[in-house]
Amino acid sequence: MNNFPHKAKLKRITIIITQIYLLIPLISHSQTAEEIISKAENTIKGETSYATIRMKIVTPDYTRELQMKSWWVGNEKALIEILSPPKDRGNKTLKIKNEMWSYLKNTQTTIKIPPSMMLQSWNGSDFTNDDLVRETNLNRDYFIKLLFEEKIAGEDCWKIELKPKPETPVVWGLIYYWVRKKDYLPALVQYYSESGELIRTMKFSEYGNIGGRFIPRKWSVINNKKPGNYTEMILDEVKFDIKISDRIFSFRELER
Repeated sequence: MNNFPHKAKLKRITIIITQIYLLIPLISHSQTAEEIISKAENTIKGETSYATIRMKIVTPDYTRELQMKSWWVGNEKALIEILSPPKDRGNKTLKIKNEMWSYLKNTQTTIKIPPSMMLQSWNGSDFTNDDLVRETNLNRDYFIKLLFEEKIAGEDCWKIELKPKPETPVVWGLIYYWVRKKDYLPALVQYYSESGELIRTMKFSEYGNIGGRFIPRKWSVINNKKPGNYTEMILDEVKFDIKISDRIFSFRELER
């Protein structure tokens, strides 16, 4: 009896089983858009961090530079202190949970920043108050969807769409977020208004080791509403996951 058809059938079944077996690790390790965003955000933030930062604000009319230091505890607490130029030295921004204050050294006044002003410019830059104090929690505040893969600056990236949840008061109507596949670092973020207008673009560059992590050292925000306006933020020093005293995030420290 010729059993060739039977052998061929067994061979096909073996091939199918092998293919399924090879796919199991890929299926079990498939990632959601939420997981990709979490990795990108957590890598550049850490549980806690301290940083010294240079900020360059460029407009068609002038260029302004700031130096500052900052402390963060996740999305819950932040303190930013300006070191230069001299006229701004000692000005500080404090964030505790959902509340934010600004202290002006020259007049020794403390101003509470209302939630309606989180989208406002921080110190005349193209960064918003929300950016600097990390108020927004993307996984908490947005519906997140993986769209497709795309190259940004020559690197393979995931393009992810973020739409605000209806019950959450967020500052953006739509966000597109590109995450590099090889290291889960952010590559590009576009921010849109509720009406669908592109307001600004954030680009990440100068990837390298700083503070024991491989992260982008330069963060650039391009103002899409005002041609020629952009802001660069350069991380000179970063320390991740360090112990930070609660007194840092106090009114006594803010007004010291």
